[in-house]
Amino acid sequence: MAYTPRLKKEYQDKVVTALTEEFGYKNVMEVPKLKKIVLSKGVGAAVADKKLIDHAIDELTAITGQKAVATLSKKDVASFKLRKGMPIGVRVTLRGEQMYEFLDRLITSALPRVRDFTGIKATGFDGRGNYNLGVVEQIIFPEMNIDKINKISGMDITFVTSAATDKEAKSLLTEMGLPFQKN
Repeated sequence: MAYTPRLKKEYQDKVVTALTEEFGYKNVMEVPKLKKIVLSKGVGAAVADKKLIDHAIDELTAITGQKAVATLSKKDVASFKLRKGMPIGVRVTLRGEQMYEFLDRLITSALPRVRDFTGIKATGFDGRGNYNLGVVEQIIFPEMNIDKINKISGMDITFVTSAATDKEAKSLLTEMGLPFQKN
């Protein structure tokens, strides 16, 4: 018997029926699903020190369990001493089993470690059913060893869904377990 992540099983068992009842979908394939999670981190100081990119790659790889890649600049910007093709950020895209595992760790262990946590803001939707979340410190993830971190920095987490509207996407993410703030 193959291993299935807890949130994937919960999506198939509970979330599909809850969203079908809420929005009145006639077909199971209409129910929105989580397509991918993208973690990205800008490292602006990497213009001066190239080792910062390597540290950021190692951190995102440790957090996600998947190799992160450097993002390259698209333009020359003289005021930032930036040349086209220089590495200035890091990103990793999670799909499938690893996506569900990361989401489970984010909800159950990382977000509760944020100081004075009251929930995540519901204003990060883009109008097309995708949600963006900013994390201020990478040390909320249990995979990070605080002694080995050279600089505390944040990251952006983007949840890409197949939902057509923000309302459907918020219902999907709420059913999956993301703790949105109560207004």
